Amino acid sequence: MHYFTKSEVGLWLGSVLLILTAFFAFDRANYMTLTASLIGVTSLIFAAKGNPAAQVLMIVFSLLYGVISYRFAYYGEMITYLGMTMPMAVFTLIAWLKHPFEGNQAEVRIHHIRKPELLLTVVLTVIITVIFYFILKYFHTANLLPSTVSVTTSFLAVCLTFFRSPYYALAYAANDVILIILWTLASLENASYSSVLVCFCVFLVNDIYGFISWKRMEKRQSNSAQI
Repeated sequence: MHYFTKSEVGLWLGSVLLILTAFFAFDRANYMTLTASLIGVTSLIFAAKGNPAAQVLMIVFSLLYGVISYRFAYYGEMITYLGMTMPMAVFTLIAWLKHPFEGNQAEVRIHHIRKPELLLTVVLTVIITVIFYFILKYFHTANLLPSTVSVTTSFLAVCLTFFRSPYYALAYAANDVILIILWTLASLENASYSSVLVCFCVFLVNDIYGFISWKRMEKRQSNSAQI
């Protein structure tokens, strides 16, 4: 039995094709951007399966994306991914490995987030948003408002991922929308960044699928627990 379904293979291949097409159409120079995009979309397809390998790939993606963001003075993105997303991916990797579903290390056990955990997540998200707003303003971050909102959605997403909640994917999808806005603005100044824009459009589709996949996993795991 194949690990990925035909639909998942098709989604990944289609995503890779779009990323490659955008790169050779708009960029053809920044291979770091291409590498980050390919690693990122591969991470998402593993994340949709609840596979801890997704977090290993996310660590690498965060490092590369942090460098890319620095080059365009998106310091919010750089600080978010290097100082938050990457470290949280490490903690999430450990958490996922400690909570396999029925001993299967390739699938994490989904957790129904409790009210105290949700309250803690909301409070921390508000605090992080306020702190980062002033940090980003101090560094004269390009497009300050959407950059700040990106921090909000990113932090919410990494917290929900750590708690093994299916809603992590919706938080990442919201973050993708913000990043699409950010990189659209960047592309208006430098067309080569259109490849990054396409990358996050692809990420949005993959994150929506990730939510659908996790809800299916949640139902299957619940049914298994009742047997």
